[in-house]
Amino acid sequence: MSLIRIFDTTLRDGEQSPGASMNIEEKLMVARQLERLGVDIIEAGFPIASEGDFAAVKLVAKEIRGCEITGLARANQGDIDRAWEALRAGENPRLHVFIATSPIHMRYKLQKNPDQVLADAVAAIKYARRYTGNIEFSAEDATRSEIDFLVQIFTAVIEAGATTINIPDTVGYTIPEEYGALIRTIRERVPNIDRAVISVHCHNDLGLGTANSIAAIENGARQVECTVNGIGERAGNASLEELVMALRTRHDKLAYETNIVTTQIYPASRLVSQVTGIQVQPNKAIVGVNAFAHESGIHQDGVLKEKSTYEIMTPESVGVPQNTLVMGKHSGRHAFRDKISALGYELSDEQIEIAFKAFKKLADKKKHVYDEDIDALIADEIIRIPHYCKLVYLSVNSGSVSVPSATIQLEVNGETMLGAEFGDGPVDATIKAIKRLTGTASKLLTYDVKSITGGTDALGEVTVRIEEDGLVVMGQGAHTDIIVASARAYINALNKLEYKKHNRPQVTV
Repeated sequence: MSLIRIFDTTLRDGEQSPGASMNIEEKLMVARQLERLGVDIIEAGFPIASEGDFAAVKLVAKEIRGCEITGLARANQGDIDRAWEALRAGENPRLHVFIATSPIHMRYKLQKNPDQVLADAVAAIKYARRYTGNIEFSAEDATRSEIDFLVQIFTAVIEAGATTINIPDTVGYTIPEEYGALIRTIRERVPNIDRAVISVHCHNDLGLGTANSIAAIENGARQVECTVNGIGERAGNASLEELVMALRTRHDKLAYETNIVTTQIYPASRLVSQVTGIQVQPNKAIVGVNAFAHESGIHQDGVLKEKSTYEIMTPESVGVPQNTLVMGKHSGRHAFRDKISALGYELSDEQIEIAFKAFKKLADKKKHVYDEDIDALIADEIIRIPHYCKLVYLSVNSGSVSVPSATIQLEVNGETMLGAEFGDGPVDATIKAIKRLTGTASKLLTYDVKSITGGTDALGEVTVRIEEDGLVVMGQGAHTDIIVASARAYINALNKLEYKKHNRPQVTV
């Protein structure tokens, strides 16, 4: 079987989803999970974009050893120098150089003619060769580019030293038959194509990201760029889990394999969702909560008799855990350590101790603690680490005949602050108090609440989306008290906002 290399861009393109910014520690945590997942290449960021992106790429390149690490760079020396400075400590690091090739991009964005773009591309690849022989070249907006120019530029950059050529559907415009034909034409007309791997990067604007990627594979592509949960710009990217499981499930038609450890798919999905604050829709293929649920009586009857009647893959094959109980408040550290390891988390001894103490507090409040509760607990205590602002305590007063109020104590930049506010309800009063104490001008765009498990003692998880000065971030918080969860979510969003203020992208892609 032909091997398809998986190039994961969750940390770069995925992070460009509105509100999905990650700090350095979060990027490293996701990178470690991608390493366990078995991806071949991790695109860790765009080093020239900001100091934060540079530092994150540098840390991931230094710490991860099971995958190639790459960073994005425009076709100029400054970008390439900065990218290599971040990547140089990596294991066989890759420079990913791109330039737009479509008439609309060349004319309006680059304001250059094709000859100038060709010259820039060749010069950039030759310059990158000073650092490494592992170079990928991307023709941005390839699916709206003229085929003759694509053939010309790919031939030239391969001759200059590019070892991977990427043919991205940057705006999600193409359809499978058309895209497959484009890949086939590139294979047939680029004379030195045998010296490079063909890669594809499909966006999902028309819902065809995975289908287009498969069409490309059938016509000669041997690397696919995708993201966990399909996150990314606008409607997102081709979904890693959909692509991998399509290839695995339909071996009868698709004789390809990947290096992905499929049992790590669900843990990766869950971690990315927790870190970014972007919830997975219930009916999402492979990793949605309803992906293996059966409501119809006919379906339930069939599955009870034989699972394959309505399940083309098993939940175990993608790492979906059985909803087993944890032994509540009497569970010890050893059992807790085993449980979080089984759920796919890799924590330090210090982090395990923090999570264990929080688990004990939760177990005192809940009769049964489920896997989903552990996920939320680790996310709240470890992943959503407070930075400049931390909740100390919260007290609310509300009822049908009283004016809702909230009294809250925060620690802001090491300073303890106390305040109170009235509101239309306890959540409104709480958020008003937080905003007054922190002095934020942020605006609440969305507020969502859900129960993580069943029962009146269930953990409630709140997700908020806030905006300030053009920056949009998401925040999450979980607690058995939904008002406390709301406060934690807003504070988590403010911490992300503060991080993003100091790491604004200097350039856009």
